[in-house]
Amino acid sequence: MTATAPRIRQLPLVRLLFVTAVLVCGLFGTLSGTASAHAALTGSDPKDGAVVDVAPKDVTLTFSEQIAMGDNSIRVLDPSSKRVDVAKMRDLSGGGTVRYAVDLKPGLPDGTYTVAWQAVSADSHPVSGAFTFSVGAPSETTATVPDQEAGGGLVGTLYDTVRYLSYAGFVLLVGGAAFILACWQRGASVRPLQRLVVGGWVTLTAATLVLLLLRTPYTGSGKLGDAFDLGGLADVLDTKTGAALVSRLLLLGAAALFIAVLFGAYAKRVTETESEAEAKSGADRTGAESGTDGADDADGEDGEEVSGGADSEAQKARADLTFGLGLGGTVVAAGIAGTWALSEHASTGIQTGLAMPLDVLHLLAVAAWLGGLVSLLTALHRTPDIERAAVRRFSRIAFTSVVVLAVTGLYQAWRQVGSWSALTDTSYGQLLLVKVALIAVLLCAAWFSRRWTGLLGERATAGTEAESETESEEEADAGSEGAGEASDPERAAQLARQRTALATARKKRDRDADTERSGLRRSVLIEACVALVVLAVTTALTGTEPGRTEAKEAGRPGTEAAAPAPARPVNLTEPFDAGGANGKGTVRLTLDPARSGNNLMHVWIDDPAGKPMDVPEVKVAYTLNSEQIGPLPIVPERLAPGHWSASSVQIPMPGEWHLQVTVRTSDIDQTTIEKNVKIG
Repeated sequence: MTATAPRIRQLPLVRLLFVTAVLVCGLFGTLSGTASAHAALTGSDPKDGAVVDVAPKDVTLTFSEQIAMGDNSIRVLDPSSKRVDVAKMRDLSGGGTVRYAVDLKPGLPDGTYTVAWQAVSADSHPVSGAFTFSVGAPSETTATVPDQEAGGGLVGTLYDTVRYLSYAGFVLLVGGAAFILACWQRGASVRPLQRLVVGGWVTLTAATLVLLLLRTPYTGSGKLGDAFDLGGLADVLDTKTGAALVSRLLLLGAAALFIAVLFGAYAKRVTETESEAEAKSGADRTGAESGTDGADDADGEDGEEVSGGADSEAQKARADLTFGLGLGGTVVAAGIAGTWALSEHASTGIQTGLAMPLDVLHLLAVAAWLGGLVSLLTALHRTPDIERAAVRRFSRIAFTSVVVLAVTGLYQAWRQVGSWSALTDTSYGQLLLVKVALIAVLLCAAWFSRRWTGLLGERATAGTEAESETESEEEADAGSEGAGEASDPERAAQLARQRTALATARKKRDRDADTERSGLRRSVLIEACVALVVLAVTTALTGTEPGRTEAKEAGRPGTEAAAPAPARPVNLTEPFDAGGANGKGTVRLTLDPARSGNNLMHVWIDDPAGKPMDVPEVKVAYTLNSEQIGPLPIVPERLAPGHWSASSVQIPMPGEWHLQVTVRTSDIDQTTIEKNVKIG
């Protein structure tokens, strides 16, 4: 019964950890289809779907924000899928416009050409796309482009998983070390906490190395085998993200030295200081009980003065070492956090000079809170004699961390979301709401933890006295047994092992019988499990397009573009009069599904009697005046008398578009119908 009881009590822990793991995996599964494109193609020359009379000399692409591109980032393929560009890109950016061009080979024949492009956003995430244009007239094309979005597939899944592990390693490394130095210095010699901190360092180091290797296929081919391409690795090292990852590895080298001192010289110093303090306390109690004469008292006072001076020196040396480790560890931790701030969301957009240091502060607060939670949970379950004062100190640190998180989080939310509507209309805003809800649950669990901590404090004095009496009695019993067996060293060693086992069992029994401590363990366990999901959401947020950028591209309220209409087909019916004989009729146009991206357009021309009317030419153009995009010319293909169609009408963004339909009824008679339509 005694041997199986702890396993029964650990079942809720196993269940809760299992449920948390399922939630994290489900969250990553849900987010696997979340777009991570943080730069968008806003224009091109030639435009998508355009038909030009003469082959252009080059192809120009315009983007919404700064990107990183190489010579092979833009490829132009002829109808037989052969490259017709010179593979030498030109940067035409200037005046706030991000534009790149690639020259084409001279003398291109008529036909449809495919432009495939791939780049890396300023916040380190890959983007890609493709479009077509035709010279002379459209033709059949066999050009093939990657069927997988940049940063997707197996490589994308691995990269996102390793990014989560890197955040988790950072939290355990920084939070565990902070918990030891600021809350429970004796924890430096506790094996479970040592394994926790070292495990965080190993996880973060391994994850950083894997991210560095996966960077080439993640931003390029998408093939896992390219992770060991030395040429690609050299290119990665020249990028901002590559430099940040290498800097992180160097800082982790300094962190390894910090860990060696923390669990070596510092742990030894703390153990020696506490042993001396316990010995002195025991000597004081013995002296008080013995009732020595005045001369002895005088000698004792002299000894105490010497001992007190030695204790003071030891305490001062310990305090100096603690301060040095705390200062050095803070610098290293801030540097590691800065590698994220310098390469992800904080380094792009508005107010980067303020956003990056606040992002570092945000990450440090997350590590101090969540990493401290895991450390406290480990100590409560694996170290029965953790001091109550340590729990109270962590409670104060956690409260401060929450305040810092609230301030920096509000600023980040304003900077990345930009408007109230983006909170519900964008993927970033929706994930942010999920994170806020989870933090609310976390704070509720933290309130219960603080309540249990207060109850622990109320019982501290009584518990300490009872433990001291019990320990004194058992020490006396052990002393008498040891005296009887002093002549047999083997028997003495066996008794020592038995006494150690009994002491450990007693501590576990007392721990499990302590209602307040058990309640604290449960509430901290809930906090730690919710924290795992919060960390998963945070990782997903760093890989999701900011709401401000997404809203601007979609033309949502609060940006320069007009408000989008719900995505529904556009249906237009308008009479026309081109003049001359047989110049009157009706135009019917449909655009389905009438949203950004690829659309299907049909145009019917009817005569006054409602019968199909065959005309020489029909042309359509779309213009988004609010963004100065267009006109985008569309030349539909004649399917039957009075019926024209275009199967690939590319609309770059939602908004209120100006539609022009030109109908030519003879060599000299034509008219243009103009109408504003909402495409969302």
